[in-house]
Amino acid sequence: MTTPNSTLRAVRMGLLMSQDDFARAIRDAGARAGQRNDASKRLVQRWESGTTAAPRPVYARALESVTGLPVASLGFAAQVSVPRVSDDGRGGHDLEGPPVGTPEASGSPTPRTAPRSNYSGVWLSRYEFVSSGRDNEVFTGKHHVVLLQHGNRLTARSLPNASLNPNSPLTLDLQIDGSAVTGTWTEETARDGYYQGARYFGALQMLVDPTGRRMSGKWVGFGREYEINSGPWELRLLDASTSKATLDSYNRSPETS
Repeated sequence: MTTPNSTLRAVRMGLLMSQDDFARAIRDAGARAGQRNDASKRLVQRWESGTTAAPRPVYARALESVTGLPVASLGFAAQVSVPRVSDDGRGGHDLEGPPVGTPEASGSPTPRTAPRSNYSGVWLSRYEFVSSGRDNEVFTGKHHVVLLQHGNRLTARSLPNASLNPNSPLTLDLQIDGSAVTGTWTEETARDGYYQGARYFGALQMLVDPTGRRMSGKWVGFGREYEINSGPWELRLLDASTSKATLDSYNRSPETS
């Protein structure tokens, strides 16, 4: 049996694109790069259903251009090799590579069962971090994210205009086991912001509260001097719908959420 690519679907929905829109954007990206492709709605459906495990290189580059993410982060079952371009000057603390995983704890207790059977919907993501370059001031990051569930996998992508700091897309790739949620996060900071387009990534572990409408825990990741940092992170359910009208309504800054 094939496993649906819920990560790619979450990314597409986070961009507020239909499958037709996504295919058109991939064709346009290929044309701009001088590598024309024949992306279609049917091809997007095959990717998202898992029928096609990985895109051919001509599509992989266009996918990266459209989503702003490396193709290895788009949930494809097979490894995709795309030649990397040279350093684009996003800063010395721009950390590239696979996300940091969280090792399974030996002898850890089996978590209690969470009450919800499906966590798909729009969630408010909120985390805190200390900026060592700004007198250790504590800052808050907020995003409206669309979260999709397939089996025990949860994938989330921030909506395009729904970050407290503009142009800082966030991606979560999680697994749920009872009430324990564990996985990885990746955030691309704004190129015109303080961190100048740096890419940060790390691990995340949370527990679902008894209502099933809130997850809370901690993140861990690298700082600009490669030190290990951590801080609180929570997800709060705003709407269980993932309809286009719902996504459009949350495609805004979460400042007042």
